[in-house]
Amino acid sequence: MNEQPSTAFLTDMYELTMLDASIKDGTHSRQCVFEVFARKLPNERRYGVVAGTGRLIEAVEKFRFTEDQLSTADFLSEETREYLRNYRFTGHIDGYREGELYFPYSPILTVRGTFAECCILETVILSILNSDSAIASAASRMVTAADGRPIMEMGSRRTNEQAAVTGARAAYIAGFGSTSNMEASLRYGIPASGTAAHAWTLLHTNPDGTPNEKAAFKAQIDSLGVDTTLLVDTYDITQGVANAVEVAGPELGGVRIDSGDLGIMSRRVRAQLDELGAYNTKIIVSSDLDEFAIAGLRSDPVDGYGVGTSVATGSGAPTAGMVYKLVEVDGVPVAKRSSGKQMKGGAKGALRTYRGSGVAVDEIVYPLDKHPGTPTTLDYRELVVPLIRDGEVVEGLDDLEATRTHLAKQRETLPWEGLSLSRDEPAIRTRFVGFPEE
Repeated sequence: MNEQPSTAFLTDMYELTMLDASIKDGTHSRQCVFEVFARKLPNERRYGVVAGTGRLIEAVEKFRFTEDQLSTADFLSEETREYLRNYRFTGHIDGYREGELYFPYSPILTVRGTFAECCILETVILSILNSDSAIASAASRMVTAADGRPIMEMGSRRTNEQAAVTGARAAYIAGFGSTSNMEASLRYGIPASGTAAHAWTLLHTNPDGTPNEKAAFKAQIDSLGVDTTLLVDTYDITQGVANAVEVAGPELGGVRIDSGDLGIMSRRVRAQLDELGAYNTKIIVSSDLDEFAIAGLRSDPVDGYGVGTSVATGSGAPTAGMVYKLVEVDGVPVAKRSSGKQMKGGAKGALRTYRGSGVAVDEIVYPLDKHPGTPTTLDYRELVVPLIRDGEVVEGLDDLEATRTHLAKQRETLPWEGLSLSRDEPAIRTRFVGFPEE
């Protein structure tokens, strides 16, 4: 596997110029706390999903500057370049576990250390969390819309080749069952799925130019077995279904529809399959599906979905809108007060309250040195967990399957309106407790 050995230049130039200036004026060693949060949820969604934490931790471990990188940074002083030659993150990172739900102003990630070592991590941290969380948040809504029916991630051709791999990981965390991307399957152990495209059917055109769909189907079945899924809409769907069952028999695994009005076509195809005795043959649909299209097909005889463009691009929200802000310097809270970008200073903790039924009520954010104790008569759960201590990754962090399971359980705690696809207020309000009145 060809992995990038260093993540240090996955950064913006101003991180390095700030570092250089801080070394020159002596502020580089001040103890700081940086926080990742989102001021709002994209597209007025009801909740967000934290994803990318596992990749972020790996990126911090690989944040080492090479001589090739430093040789191109001739705008830096020699003192700064020497600092970067020996750079290792030695601070602490805490945050919401991967697969956790988040809401506006949730303290998703907290980074502690000197200004110098924390400042230059900003870009790589945000690039991972913003991308992966956007995809996981969109994919989670699609999983809810599918109502238990499996979804295959197939967005590789709709995004950057590396983003395709990490996007498949984020979608899998959200509950997608498989991916078409082989690198994602190799790297993360995600089940791979895929059969054939329209090109396969077109390849089997007769020498005189007439279609030979049966030949394409037979060759696919000879190669993959009768459990395969045949793409039946290259020409006429009705004839395609008839050809598929004729060649495979009534035990054909599935047919896929990739065009037309998927609701109408799935009903017609189901009726035709039943008439042909293929009662167990599944119907898989694709073709520019998003969470709204999937929800619209819920009452139709669809057994599974293939989603590409919408999941790979966050279904209209390609970034989660998270920011990385300095909130504390040498133990003193600091905060921006710009119009529309106000924030709370100081390191924070967070907990979520629940009714006896297990339904979440609100998110309580508090100063880390002022734990509210038992804040209400409701049950509650602490949300912030240690990820890195003194530069070392904390042992026992969740693997991908545990993360996926955690998210599935957290979705169940949302009030019913939180699972709605409509635009509205966050499903759970964020309350600040213990902060000074402004």
